[in-house]
Amino acid sequence: MKKHTIHAFALAALLSAGSTAAFAQYTGPSSIPQSTVKQLIDSGTDDQKAILKGRIVSHDGKKHYTFEDSTGRMSVEISDKRMPAGQAFDDKRQVELTGELDKDRNKVEFDVDSVRLL
Repeated sequence: MKKHTIHAFALAALLSAGSTAAFAQYTGPSSIPQSTVKQLIDSGTDDQKAILKGRIVSHDGKKHYTFEDSTGRMSVEISDKRMPAGQAFDDKRQVELTGELDKDRNKVEFDVDSVRLL
């Protein structure tokens, strides 16, 4: 009986370690350029990759949020799975958003691939 308990404990430890690795995030340098809201709105192109640093200032329903940096505000789309796991934050917390610009005649929005708390 003790042998089964030891095996169950070992399996649980392995599964726990594996799930921790799944949430690891790379924090080193990136070839994706840092940009500002103003730069993206004024001269960004559709599907342009970018990194934004600032604050998420409001939740506008479902996956829609308003992001703000020192140059302005823009709409961003963030699915729940892109939010930092188990880390609540508010409109005063600085974040780094990595994603791509969705720009057409009628709207400008930033589709977020990852959110990192700063």
